[in-house]
Amino acid sequence: MKLQHILLAATAVVALQSAERFDHLVRGDFFSGFAGDNAAFARGMSKTEEVLKENPNHAEALVWHGAGLFFQSGQLFANKDIAKGMELYGRGLGEMSKAVELEPKNIGIRIPRAAALSGGARRMPPDMAKPLFLFVLDDYKTVYALQEKQIDQLGVHPKGELLFGLADTYSRLGDATNAAQFFAMLKEKLPNTAYAKRADLWLESRQPLPVEQTACLGCHTGK
Repeated sequence: MKLQHILLAATAVVALQSAERFDHLVRGDFFSGFAGDNAAFARGMSKTEEVLKENPNHAEALVWHGAGLFFQSGQLFANKDIAKGMELYGRGLGEMSKAVELEPKNIGIRIPRAAALSGGARRMPPDMAKPLFLFVLDDYKTVYALQEKQIDQLGVHPKGELLFGLADTYSRLGDATNAAQFFAMLKEKLPNTAYAKRADLWLESRQPLPVEQTACLGCHTGK
């Protein structure tokens, strides 16, 4: 799954009220960049770097910049530049973790980190993926706790991406009990949707879904 699809899912889940959300300033460039537009990616990184130059503790700029470094590390690994890839991998994780430490209850930080890390971890060997999925689980659990009381008021896309994120992460961590709970919730709250079909697939096999079954479904909704 391409990283721009993963982070598109992220912005769908973010239920913030501000008309001037930081992600609105950078996400278009990052999405295009993750799809292969190098100039757009450079613009997105530059925007976050300008903000961080003025305020090194701008948490939302940190999480997006960290996601960008994480993306670059994957490209370097693919090109067999392991040393440089590990450097950017560590920096990316560090920036995203710092963002969470600065604003642990900011959904606009938790979801981009969870989405970026889960997208990468799904393609890694289990021993490398597990530490990332533990971060992802913490992020999704935090977001769920913040939104649980209004979960039924969320649109199909943000609700589906959040519940699927929890279900899929539990499954990949080997926690079938909690995975089953959230896949069942997907069926209950989103019947006759692609999310319910994914839940049926998992409930039949009780095994992590193929990566191609984890892509973001639909586009961003304002609801």
